Amino acid sequence: MLEAPQGFVVAEECRKATWQNGFRRPLGELDGWARFGSTTAKGAIALAAAGPTGPWYLALDHAGVVEELPHPRADIDGPGIARYAYPTLAELYGVLPKVYALGVTLPDGPLEAFRAAVKDLPKATEAERLVVQRVGQDIFRDRLMTYWQGCCPLTGITDPALMRASHIIPWKDCSDDVERLNVHNGLLLSALWDAAFDRGLVTFDDDGCPVFSPALSKAARDELRWKRPVPLTDKHRMRLVWHRAHPFAMAASGSGDGRKSSG
Repeated sequence: MLEAPQGFVVAEECRKATWQNGFRRPLGELDGWARFGSTTAKGAIALAAAGPTGPWYLALDHAGVVEELPHPRADIDGPGIARYAYPTLAELYGVLPKVYALGVTLPDGPLEAFRAAVKDLPKATEAERLVVQRVGQDIFRDRLMTYWQGCCPLTGITDPALMRASHIIPWKDCSDDVERLNVHNGLLLSALWDAAFDRGLVTFDDDGCPVFSPALSKAARDELRWKRPVPLTDKHRMRLVWHRAHPFAMAASGSGDGRKSSG
């Protein structure tokens, strides 16, 4: 049973949890569920609890976030399209940054930011088009940092100066800006991994494990250390099919190093 209406402690904890994680617009309470929105993330969330000691409940109405949140759903009535249960407040806090990051980037957060940033920029000359491209690549990197929560998923490295936004299908080969700015067309990799991926010397299988090109030396393989596979969605996997068939295949065949253009 939910505490309905919410008492002071539950209501205050819900408010603090959402405020600290980007959902700062109170949207009211109904049947024990307090809803909150954000000015930067898509979708609303709702929080509830059985009492001050939990368990705690989260409801989501953003289909893209639900698709990528790998938590079992709770069998409880409430708002949104999916609901989740967490035994402790700490566990609820643990998932909210991911919910916010996905809400900011999905489905088209980078594209919207890019269109707003370049709408008044000239695009007539090659130099002007390169400026527009650089704006897009900077926005893409910023949103990948958000999506991956500032961490290279392979190595655990979090130093921003060592992070690279690695397009799976490069900028020049994308059919449009929708694909260029899609966060599922990118991986956040540390610099050495990005260099190998960019040149087709490494790719990833459907489980997110590295696959090394025969063109890569043993010494280089030994230095490309990793701790865990990249957590991929089906949308990443679809684009990695292209990477395996183009940059990686070229490097493996010796017909070039598979190097992509910038981005």
